Amino acid sequence: MLIVVTFISSLVHLYSISYMSEDPHSPRFMCYLSIFTFFMLMLVTGDNFLQLFLGWEGVGLASYLLIHFWFTRLQADKAAIKAMLVNRVGDFGLALGIFGCFTLFQTVDFSTIFACASAPRNEWIFCNMRLNAITLICILLFIGAVGKSAQIGLHTWLPDAMEGPTPVSALIHAATMVTAGVFMIARCSPLFEYSPTALIVITFAGAMTSFLAATTGILQNDLKRVIAYSTCSQLGYMIFACGISNYSVSVFHLMNHAFFKALLFLSAGSVIHAMSDEQDMRKMGGLPPPFL
Repeated sequence: MLIVVTFISSLVHLYSISYMSEDPHSPRFMCYLSIFTFFMLMLVTGDNFLQLFLGWEGVGLASYLLIHFWFTRLQADKAAIKAMLVNRVGDFGLALGIFGCFTLFQTVDFSTIFACASAPRNEWIFCNMRLNAITLICILLFIGAVGKSAQIGLHTWLPDAMEGPTPVSALIHAATMVTAGVFMIARCSPLFEYSPTALIVITFAGAMTSFLAATTGILQNDLKRVIAYSTCSQLGYMIFACGISNYSVSVFHLMNHAFFKALLFLSAGSVIHAMSDEQDMRKMGGLPPPFL
């Protein structure tokens, strides 16, 4: 993951030099990109839930700043606020899951939690219902992944995130923000393996997201929104792979998808620039060979 994040972030930074050359606020833009990369690296390198959560929230904050970069545009303002609010729903679930882990295991360190996960634990009683502690924690953690990885129910922010500059779209959709949820599930796989119920929920959520997002993408005319729904669909496949306990397949697809989707977004940015900022695919007939 470190290779994926740093390599794609470097390419996006290089691309942004020419893409944002005519923008008077390009230094601020490059600063936001660097903050985004820093928090994603913090998330990936964390060996405990606390550091992961700090990186998780930092990525959310940086995404708000980047989507809101052209703050004079009303649609950019709305998209940034929507992304922030929808992600707060998922973050609330993640925070509850981390609190549950600390309550059950008295630690937030990954290695200690995974070592203790196999020990028999008492069930929690909530509202006169018996709940398996591991299952409840896993479902709460998955709610966090649903928000960040734009799964069904909390996916509405992802297509609207296209209101930011194209390099932002490439970074959010390829190497950083949306992959955080998949990475978190794969990172906590020893915990999820002790909850078959949570894995079933993850499998169904991923399968439904991949189908519905792809179907919705067919009906779009905006070039960047089509690619956004494609990202949402591919994330559904990754979540589905985690649900059937094929975490290596999920991470493999994550890495492959990151490179190709970054290339797709940066190429789309070149086409949009060549078309004088026109994003409607119905008006893109007869493009010269370099853009076919």
